Amino acid sequence: MYSTSSMAAPTSVVVLDRGNNTTCTINLHGATVVSWRVNNQEQLFVSKQAVFDGKKPIRGGIPFVFPQFGPWNFGPQHGFARIMRWHLEKPPERLHTGDVEAIFSIMDNEFTRSVWNYPFRLSYRLILREKELHFNIGVYNPSKELTFSFNLLLHTYFKVPDVRRSQVTGLHGCTFIDKTRDGAMYQETRDVVTINEWTDRIYQNTPQEHIITNVVSGRKMRIQKYNFPDTVIWNPWVDKAREIADFGDDEFPNMICVEAGHVSTPVILLPGTAFEASQILQVM
Repeated sequence: MYSTSSMAAPTSVVVLDRGNNTTCTINLHGATVVSWRVNNQEQLFVSKQAVFDGKKPIRGGIPFVFPQFGPWNFGPQHGFARIMRWHLEKPPERLHTGDVEAIFSIMDNEFTRSVWNYPFRLSYRLILREKELHFNIGVYNPSKELTFSFNLLLHTYFKVPDVRRSQVTGLHGCTFIDKTRDGAMYQETRDVVTINEWTDRIYQNTPQEHIITNVVSGRKMRIQKYNFPDTVIWNPWVDKAREIADFGDDEFPNMICVEAGHVSTPVILLPGTAFEASQILQVM
């Protein structure tokens, strides 16, 4: 039975429903994807301690990082997009393929201009397919004279039964910035990346595809990305997990962040131009 998509109550949450227990739930606070279920199996990790107060960023799912990655002298860490209320530009609509899409957007306002004084418009289109979730992002600079630069990243938290048994492909030979070692640069020599400690790495010039093994039900997850030259791998492990207030001390084995981004160098956007990037997540 294919049920029609609708705005779920309360109106802070939008649900894409493809039928067959395949859904995607987006919280308008940050346009954060807080659930993606395929055949009723949750693919994303959200902390049990996550705060849904419409102020703090949501711990888990897929937060939207813009215009800054990491600490920011002028505003909140990872920018303001993940703590703004987004506009539902196009409510969930079923396409002729049976897939369901919705479009979200934000633009500059008094709050954004107080920390980052540029006009901009961000468009975020999500398409829910049978075993795939598609993300299409457009960043527009409507100014006639101002150029601005920004970082962009999808901070995806994947749910895993045991992160120690997961592997990530597509990073062999890439240089990475190791944020656990004061930002020192290294080269990845492993064919597959595994996690057995606190990990916070920005891999540069990564290929367009990664496969994560041993996600939900022992399956694989394919990530395909376009115009996202970086891949961030993050897991707080034991000690860091204890330091994060909205993250359970014992939750780190059940998540791995594999994040498509443009963060090691900024995007420079000239007046009147647009930047587009996209990601496809596929349950294999």
